[in-house]
Amino acid sequence: MNILVVAAHPDDEILGVGGTIAKHIENGDKVWALILGEGQVSRFAKPEHDIEIDEILQELRKDTITSAKIIGFEEVFFEQISDNRFDSVDLLDIVKIVESYVRKIEPAVIYTHHGGDMNIDHQLTYKAVLTATRPMAGCPVKTIYAFETVSSTEWNFAYGDEAFTPNVFVHLTQEQLQRKLDAMAAYRSELCEFPHPRSLKMLEAVATRWGGVCGAPYAEAFELVRDVR
Repeated sequence: MNILVVAAHPDDEILGVGGTIAKHIENGDKVWALILGEGQVSRFAKPEHDIEIDEILQELRKDTITSAKIIGFEEVFFEQISDNRFDSVDLLDIVKIVESYVRKIEPAVIYTHHGGDMNIDHQLTYKAVLTATRPMAGCPVKTIYAFETVSSTEWNFAYGDEAFTPNVFVHLTQEQLQRKLDAMAAYRSELCEFPHPRSLKMLEAVATRWGGVCGAPYAEAFELVRDVR
């Protein structure tokens, strides 16, 4: 089975679904990642030189490739939409990017961001995926899952329809969780110290929490957005 992870920023593909992807690959599935945004740039108020940004993004891309090898992605595709400025781009342009990779990979399953995240890039990634994979005749995508992205999903303090309410849980072994943690550790500029949500200790705590919800030592949680049988 071909699977595509559509993420807004480098490291989202690990934070949201890293353990599940490790499990897919162990089961013989092929998985690709599409990262739509450049990442990190919005953190810097006024960089003195463009070369500094270029160096930062080059290092981030190296970390992404290292992380991808740990998980086992077939390939990671990079687009360069401005960080935290997806709303400055016509949604149609983002949709067309996603459509091009759907045609290329023909995934049966897509994992992407939750639509109620605090981050505007996550919100628009979700909308673009839904638009690009409308369930018309010939669309290869049968199933779409939305994942939580720690330090974004929970910080929106959403209620009602905007809240992340998982209804699919994937049991993880200790080895699968460790592969996720190792892949996240490759993101030198993204990994944070405890108690930040992007710390290894907190990622393990999240996996333990969802495992407790579904009767397993560890798990990742998803919202089933659509499933066509």
